[in-house]
Amino acid sequence: MSLNERPLSRKEQRMQRKRAKMMSGNHGRMPATLSDALTGDKSLPLDDEAKEFWLKDLKNPLRIIILPTLRILLTITLHITYYIKRLLPFQWKAHRFLQWQICFFMKNFVRPEANVLILRHFQAESNLLNFVIDNSGKEDVEPVLIYPKMIRDLMVQTFVHHDQGVLMTMRDLEEPDRSLWPIEGKELSWANWQPVQVDYSTQRKKWTQFLDFETAHELFKTSFCFWLTAKEYEAAINSFQFDHSVGLLIDDIVGATHFADIAYNRFPMILVGPTGLSYRFLMHGFFVEHVHAHLENMRINLGLEN
Repeated sequence: MSLNERPLSRKEQRMQRKRAKMMSGNHGRMPATLSDALTGDKSLPLDDEAKEFWLKDLKNPLRIIILPTLRILLTITLHITYYIKRLLPFQWKAHRFLQWQICFFMKNFVRPEANVLILRHFQAESNLLNFVIDNSGKEDVEPVLIYPKMIRDLMVQTFVHHDQGVLMTMRDLEEPDRSLWPIEGKELSWANWQPVQVDYSTQRKKWTQFLDFETAHELFKTSFCFWLTAKEYEAAINSFQFDHSVGLLIDDIVGATHFADIAYNRFPMILVGPTGLSYRFLMHGFFVEHVHAHLENMRINLGLEN
């Protein structure tokens, strides 16, 4: 050891011995954690912020301790609520109260990183639908205008409106002018594409904000069913099934063959109930983020970076 080198502390010595032991049992290479592998995997494009926040969310210990139990109990309550509301001859709904509940819950109990992911999803999905609309060759289809930047924006740009954005777009597109497709990159229209911008800081965190994305969704899925009519709820949980349709449309527009393959939710003609809802919800979110990142990379290559 040279004169300029300081001696290692006991903690550093232990870490060094532990590292050497791990490497000796792994052919001289440092073993990788699951988080290391997920961070290094760039095969599916994902916005850097979304990826960072999702990986942080995955490390929440609640996912290991609380989430599995909640998933079982709340899946039972969801199915009971779902079938009771379908059988009753009368219906009730309370959209504004539901939105107030969700916003209050997000502000006080959901981790800031998860809140950013929720706000991002609204904007990213609106962009995908607007991209299809802008390049459909139809002039009479209204764009989707759901771009909440803060939690309080969700009081107006509701979850119900978000699901209706998908359904109304698919209804109004009906027969796009496919003779225009595929469209050369420089000829693509991005008229209603907006930069994803979230005006919500992850630096300010209340001590009560401890719920990760998946646990928060489990806690709220029964309330969502309870405060919507049976038809509204059925439309909401089946709107995911248009992921494959949106992917196919984008494939045809840009001349690619991989966007539809990313979709997990498929075949909208087969109506689904609440079984497996949480997993389908997550896969819908990742479909939107991955395709959005693909198109953002395309915009950058065309010199249209936000």
